[in-house]
Amino acid sequence: MRVGIVVSKKVGKAVVRNRVRRRIREILRRMHLPAADLMVIARPEAATADYATLARDLLRALDKSGMLTSASRNNESARAKRKA
Repeated sequence: MRVGIVVSKKVGKAVVRNRVRRRIREILRRMHLPAADLMVIARPEAATADYATLARDLLRALDKSGMLTSASRNNESARAKRKA
């Protein structure tokens, strides 16, 4: 799977943007998604969001797009609840 993660300067300084990018990359790595090209655009709210919130929101967006299988959906839901 190829992933493009866009984090603009509106999110914050370089350290904050890189932290958001790393968190999103890790969340996607743990999801075991099917082969596809994916573009993720982080909003400024992502700078203050914790890991569980980012995971939940990304999971919801991927579910809405139809990219999640039922197995990965159940895995990530349980994982996000444990982190919260």
